[in-house]
Amino acid sequence: MTAPTVKRIVCLANSRKRGGRCVAGKNLLLDGRAGGWVRPVSFRKDEEVSERERFYIDGGDPQVLDIIDVPLLRPHPKTYQRENWLLDPNHQWAKAGQATWDDLYTMIDQEGPLWINGHSTQAGRNDRVPLAETLSIENSLRLIRVDALTVTVSEPLRPSADYPILRGSFGYHGEEYCFRITDPESEGGSVELQYGEYTVGERYLTVSLGEPFEGHAYKLIATIIRP
Repeated sequence: MTAPTVKRIVCLANSRKRGGRCVAGKNLLLDGRAGGWVRPVSFRKDEEVSERERFYIDGGDPQVLDIIDVPLLRPHPKTYQRENWLLDPNHQWAKAGQATWDDLYTMIDQEGPLWINGHSTQAGRNDRVPLAETLSIENSLRLIRVDALTVTVSEPLRPSADYPILRGSFGYHGEEYCFRITDPESEGGSVELQYGEYTVGERYLTVSLGEPFEGHAYKLIATIIRP
C-alpha cells in the first residue's frame, strides 16, 4: 500500500456542503510561509468530507486556524477547482498547532476582482459566473480582508430548515459583492437573531467558487474570521 502524502495546512474553511463539509486551507511550507491552497475531497459524487474522514484522533472537529496534517492520495483538480486533492480515508488527520489572527495578513491572496463580475442573482451581487465563462478560471479559493461586512439574515426557503438564509455584503477593490454564507459558525449564531441587516467590522473572508449548479458557478463566503 502506498503511503499517503501528508500536507500541513492552516485551516481557513470548514463550511457546509451537501451532507458533509468542504475543508480547505493554505499549505504551510518548510520555512513557515503559506503556500498554495489545498482542498481535501472524498471519492463520493459530491466530494464532501464526512465527519469520520475529517475528525482528529480525539474526535475533535477541525476548527478555522487549526494547523492540520492531512493525509492525501493524489491531486484531483476539476475544472476551475484546481486545488482539490483526494483524501486518504484510511488515515486520520492530526492537529499540529494553531495560527492566529495576526498570521492571516501574510496569507492574503492577490488583490483584484473576485473572479468574473457582472452576473448576479436576484438577492446577490456579482455572485455567480456562467459556466461557459469559467473556462479561463484557474482557482476557486481566495482569502481576502474587508474593512466592514454587512450580514443579512432572512427567512429560510423551507420551514423545516435548520438556519435562516445568510448573505454577506462588502466592498472589495472598487466592486460591491453580496454572497451566500455557508459558514456553520455564522449559521449557528444566527438562529436567535431577528431578520434584518447586521454590520460588523474588519473581517477576513474565505470566499469560494462553488460546484456548478443550473448553468452557473456560485461565489460563496465559506468562512468569516473575526479578531
